[in-house]
Amino acid sequence: MFRTCYLFLGLGLAVALVGCTPGPKEENIKVSTANDPLFQPRSVLERYAQGQPLGSEVTSFPKMVEDVRKVDPKRAEILEKGFEDLQKAPPNARAAKAKALLQQIQPSQT
Repeated sequence: MFRTCYLFLGLGLAVALVGCTPGPKEENIKVSTANDPLFQPRSVLERYAQGQPLGSEVTSFPKMVEDVRKVDPKRAEILEKGFEDLQKAPPNARAAKAKALLQQIQPSQT
């Protein structure tokens, strides 16, 4: 009789312990932007929006546009025209133009 009670008590404890175990471990997964062709143009435009002057990176504008054109021709056209406008704009107007261009090439919210 006592053996049966101990057996049921042991089974009850085992079931209780299994039911009280924590759920799956949550992990944060870092998403790489290495494959995003708009990453580099956005980072350059963010610096311009903060007031940084145009520098030698201007020579890489055509390559940036070409990379974007492979995946999103519409944004590539916007980016190409925006880069041209930035280069022609007076220094005091570049930050506003960069901010406006950033808004135009943001990813769509779906």
